[in-house]
Amino acid sequence: MKIGIIGATGKQGQSTLKEAVSRHLDVTAIIRNKSKLTEDVPFMEKDLFKLTTADLESFDVIVDAFNAPFGQENLHQTSLKHLTDILADTKVKLVIVGGASSLFVNSEKTLLLGDTPDFPEGAKATAQNMRDALVTLRTVSNVDWVYISPAAFFNPSGEKTGHYQIAGDVLTMNSQGNSEISYADFSIALVDEIESNSHHQERFSVVSK
Repeated sequence: MKIGIIGATGKQGQSTLKEAVSRHLDVTAIIRNKSKLTEDVPFMEKDLFKLTTADLESFDVIVDAFNAPFGQENLHQTSLKHLTDILADTKVKLVIVGGASSLFVNSEKTLLLGDTPDFPEGAKATAQNMRDALVTLRTVSNVDWVYISPAAFFNPSGEKTGHYQIAGDVLTMNSQGNSEISYADFSIALVDEIESNSHHQERFSVVSK
């Protein structure tokens, strides 16, 4: 299985890359600046928006760990649109590192996390653009995609426990009553999905145990 990771030098992308390398998977970093690459793996140095079908069609799985910079949050939408366009009608599976703001906070599915009163003001632009990108993604039928949302607190420095639980579109709490997952455990869940190939054209979420 040949895996490409877009954004492999970002925080979550780097964590996913390390997890894939630890499992001795055939992984390529797809990055803009090779000087930031910390793992000794093959790489493709190219901007996401310049990637073509020919660049990606030899992969079995492409992981989209792209993170739009502050002030350019709309790139969450345009980047995902570009990837689904160039992967249309190919056999490449697209695995997307998603956001939590599009998760419902009630079982009736009437209120999204991003619309709750305490949602941070500074994160609203990213949240809205990621939610809009997911809405558009759900209309895509000619790409085998899966969108993975983390828990509400996506902890970059959290420990790697090796344990997580899978949930759906509703924000789920762990055994301590918190919605949290570390980058490391999220990466385990993501690579597990790559290896199991369990979800297709759907979103699921992960939370710590």
